[in-house]
Amino acid sequence: MNSPTRSGTLYLVPTPLDFGCDAAPGLASALPEATIATASRLTHWITENAKSTRAFLKRVDATHPLAAPLQAQHITELPRQVHKKGDHESAGGFDARPLLAAAVAGEDMGLVSEAGMPAIADPGASVVRAAHTLRVPVVPLVGPVSLMLALAASGLNGQHFAFVGYLPQEATARAQRVRELEALAHKTGQTQLFIETPYRNEALLQGLLSTLKPITRLAVCCGVTLPEQTVFSGTVADWKTHRPRLPLALPAVFLVGR
Repeated sequence: MNSPTRSGTLYLVPTPLDFGCDAAPGLASALPEATIATASRLTHWITENAKSTRAFLKRVDATHPLAAPLQAQHITELPRQVHKKGDHESAGGFDARPLLAAAVAGEDMGLVSEAGMPAIADPGASVVRAAHTLRVPVVPLVGPVSLMLALAASGLNGQHFAFVGYLPQEATARAQRVRELEALAHKTGQTQLFIETPYRNEALLQGLLSTLKPITRLAVCCGVTLPEQTVFSGTVADWKTHRPRLPLALPAVFLVGR
């Protein structure tokens, strides 16, 4: 009697935070050897963006030859509706289980986003949830997570914090949300982390400085892990007195606390 096929493993593969921002140095500056080696042997991928995944695999191949040529890699993109739309929610009706057919059949697979750790401030949670449902082992690999790096560099409360995603774009709604987060931070000590699309970073910063109280602490970490990385943390009063020059065209993490 044939034994049942043993399922493959879903690896959560982090990528450098430099895509679109830098000259793309060697992966060893951002990822440990074990992560690069694991990525090199995978041939089945679920990804946020196929183009960026191919670029990542080219960089892997430069030091760790791929198990299959780039043209033979199986790369499946997540549907657009789960990109930054809360794919941890099941109400949208997206079923990620079919994407894991290769893993169920015994192939190891990789889940990857455009930059950083998949499923954290990026799509992928629905795939991880589906893997657990299918009893496919899930293994997160080591690599950069911008939110945690920014929190560590901010000097704000790292024992109690929350990531709240994107704030409203409309000025009045954004100001209301900022006041809510500020009140929560002062009441509970919980640091509030959020992000924005880089071309709107300047508008968000201006909105924060015009809305937050002078005693509230604000930290902004731009270009995490890049040569241009800049972090400034202080009270809003400090910001207005010593306004720093920040590379706001780069991806940034904003933090509010007390």
